[in-house]
Amino acid sequence: MNKGTYTVVSNERIAAAGIWKMILRATSSGPASDFDDFRPGQFVNLALKGHYLRRPISVCDWDCGGRTLTLVYRVVGAGTKDMSCYTVGTEMDVLTGLGNGFTLEGRKPLLVGGGVGLPPMLALAKAFLERGIRPIVAAGFADKDAVILEKEFAGLGLGLHIATMDGSAGAKGTVMNVIDRLDYDYIYACGPKPMLKALSTLEVPAQLSVEERMGCGYGVCMGCTCKTADGFKRVCKDGPVFKKEVLVW
Repeated sequence: MNKGTYTVVSNERIAAAGIWKMILRATSSGPASDFDDFRPGQFVNLALKGHYLRRPISVCDWDCGGRTLTLVYRVVGAGTKDMSCYTVGTEMDVLTGLGNGFTLEGRKPLLVGGGVGLPPMLALAKAFLERGIRPIVAAGFADKDAVILEKEFAGLGLGLHIATMDGSAGAKGTVMNVIDRLDYDYIYACGPKPMLKALSTLEVPAQLSVEERMGCGYGVCMGCTCKTADGFKRVCKDGPVFKKEVLVW
């Protein structure tokens, strides 16, 4: 874990369903080692003015040379609502390098995102491409107004297999209706618990990134524990990524 000061470079809404993308740049006071240590699936914890608890946000992407982080978040409460009003130049206190990320396995990986669980899959896709492995990417959304990151994945030469609950974009139904026709040997996923539970029933190995409400974000408060086959584990410290066989639903 590292602590540093970051400055807002941009902060814009990218979907009508209240989804925003923020780019932060490390200032001279930020630790230089951050960007060498990032792993897809890790998260940052943001201090927001006027709010006691930090807000954990998964890292969508980062640029070592430019020393920037890209975060995608949904406005769901007072904290993220205030965050959406942050303007260019706003300074933020940020804890980085939090949690255990994904490990790269499989020759035909399937990356699955549910809603705002899709952003960390962008960094993971880039990591696979750097190894010469072309992943398949699928995503589930409520409707067309919630669809995000199509252009970003297209820029990597990857199509996005989309499902929406109302059928307004892609296939109608859940992401499970899309992946049954895809060819893969390993699953990586981040999103709502029902989606992760359904994916865990498939007969392929999987790494699943789970969500829980967090207090500290680095394992001290024990507020984000989840039940596993090895006892209760802290999502912020032992996760958020777990192998599917470890999780108890």
